[in-house]
Amino acid sequence: MREEKTPQLHILTLGEWNTNCYVLIAQGQSFIVDPAADAESILATVEGTAVQAILLTHAHPDHVQALGEVRHATGAPLGLHPADGAEFGIEGDFDLGDGDVLALGSSAVHVVHTPGHTPGSVCFRFDRRAIVGDTLFPGGPGHSRTPEALAHILANLRDIVFAWPDNTDFYPGHGAASTVGAVRPAFEAFMARPRPPELCGDVEWE
Repeated sequence: MREEKTPQLHILTLGEWNTNCYVLIAQGQSFIVDPAADAESILATVEGTAVQAILLTHAHPDHVQALGEVRHATGAPLGLHPADGAEFGIEGDFDLGDGDVLALGSSAVHVVHTPGHTPGSVCFRFDRRAIVGDTLFPGGPGHSRTPEALAHILANLRDIVFAWPDNTDFYPGHGAASTVGAVRPAFEAFMARPRPPELCGDVEWE
């Protein structure tokens, strides 16, 4: 059995919305996650690797501005959740579904469906790290368009993300990374407080 090697994670903060694009590299292979802008920088980061796929945490415009150019330059297949493909009119080459496992060298990247910010939002877990897109930020949940969407996000955070070990590093779509354990107290305090029924939008834990 081949020894599993931990992927390298490269973080590129790109475009007018300072969106994080992530590049995973393992054993000469790579994944590009959320090609937000500046295709030249993304392509320079994967130079010398075999790009296995372009993956989207979700399909909001600030996460896909360089998608066409990167897709053309690499010839790599595009994977996204079909709910976001339908919502935003983006046709992928393969669907991402909850529980899917993507191979990168001898490493495994697990797809976790966490809808709410968008219907097809997903996270990518590998070793003790996770790329979470706009599902979670250190200061609060991702933006929600309706109270129902916020409730959906919070339920997924409670049942999925905050079920991960406290030492899980999570990497959001914007801003700095944190750990599940560092954010857990603020999340649990927020969940314990009463909330206005109309609450949605850009919500903070405190």
